[in-house]
Amino acid sequence: MTIPTRNNEGFLEDAWAWSPDVAREIAADDNIELTDNHWEIIEFLRKFYKQHEISPPSNRLFVKAVREAFDEEKGNSIYLMQLFPGTPAKTACRIAGLPRPTNCL
Repeated sequence: MTIPTRNNEGFLEDAWAWSPDVAREIAADDNIELTDNHWEIIEFLRKFYKQHEISPPSNRLFVKAVREAFDEEKGNSIYLMQLFPGTPAKTACRIAGLPRPTNCL
């Protein structure tokens, strides 16, 4: 499988070139094996992007959006860091094929 063009941070140049197979390949680069819990957040992010045409702009807003969409259990930074190590918003958006969140380091 050929991964669509990515920038120097691993984000897709074209968010619409994404597919579940592309997500698996990008996740594998980070040694992440995608589970149902990952897919739930990835699908949420894809819907968020389609609706707002931006990625959640920061980790704090990412956590808040997940909390509002799901619940306290999933909408907290520890849960999201376990799924998407490093900076959860940045890692999750990269795997979901979305642009880099604007305020993430």
